[in-house]
Amino acid sequence: VQLQASGGGLVQAGGSLRLSCVASGLTFRNYAMGWFRQAPGKEREFVAAITWGGGRTYYGDSVKGRFTISRDNAKNTVYLQMDSLKPEDTAVYYCAAVTGTSNKWRNVLNTWGQGTQVTVSS
Repeated sequence: VQLQASGGGLVQAGGSLRLSCVASGLTFRNYAMGWFRQAPGKEREFVAAITWGGGRTYYGDSVKGRFTISRDNAKNTVYLQMDSLKPEDTAVYYCAAVTGTSNKWRNVLNTWGQGTQVTVSS
């Protein structure tokens, strides 16, 4: 299983970024997918998840109303649209195949990929 995240970068507070993650080596449409992030010195944090068909989405409390997760099963890709970015959103963002519900999700395949760095300046 490979998960290739991209789209990170440096942005000013209030700006937007769109992350993408292309998955290979798995039957993508069979899995819920999620985004997590990890800031220096902090534990990895749940950001968002989307069910296998895209019908339901879930968000961590810190990003609700600002981030939107979506997926394209034809392209084996999951996206994270990030708006109204804040300096506290600075982290490495990872995608993963997940299982869970509500705001409790975990990596079901134990594969994270290399992640993509997001840095928000104040």
